[in-house]
Amino acid sequence: MITDVKIIFYSTYGHIYRMAGAVAEGAREIPDSEVKFYQVPEVISESVLERIGAKAARAEFAHIPVATIDELVDADALIFGTPTRFGNMCGQMRNFLDQAGGLWAQNKLVGKVASVFCSTGTQHGGQETTLTSFHTTLLHLGMIIVGTPYSEPRLTNMDEITGGTPYGASTFAGADGRSRPVSQNELEIARFQGRHVANIARKLKQAS
Repeated sequence: MITDVKIIFYSTYGHIYRMAGAVAEGAREIPDSEVKFYQVPEVISESVLERIGAKAARAEFAHIPVATIDELVDADALIFGTPTRFGNMCGQMRNFLDQAGGLWAQNKLVGKVASVFCSTGTQHGGQETTLTSFHTTLLHLGMIIVGTPYSEPRLTNMDEITGGTPYGASTFAGADGRSRPVSQNELEIARFQGRHVANIARKLKQAS
């Protein structure tokens, strides 16, 4: 029995894309997990993307297909990745999820496993508010939220400045949004999140 895991993300300079890769690695460790990547549609003009240096950075993951809202329907688990915008999900992700009203009305997403990871520019830039406010949307859609529990020991790493919360994996990108690379500790938490989500989704599917 195949467990369909979809990772749906938006990335400006590549941090969330790299985190998504680690989440996928973890999910693929669970037997019979099929992992697919999608990015949400861009809403910023090409000229603005070029001016802020994002157009060149995004070429790294230009091959990832763009999601439609209907991609959510046949997934067993949905793992969303977003940069933080003032303590909330980015506008691109908000625009994408705002198209799910029809699925909400038909209860198409009820009972699906869902999880979130994110990035911020700074150490206190709103990681936890982004993750928990994202959860509100998922709860309205009827999804089962899975976080990253403290059975992942890297959440308690005090030897370095690192992202990672019980609500989901996270990373710091630097105040300019790009200068700090994703750390190994953060990548390992993301891998744990992928494994944890895929494992729960597999067990629920087997039990249904």
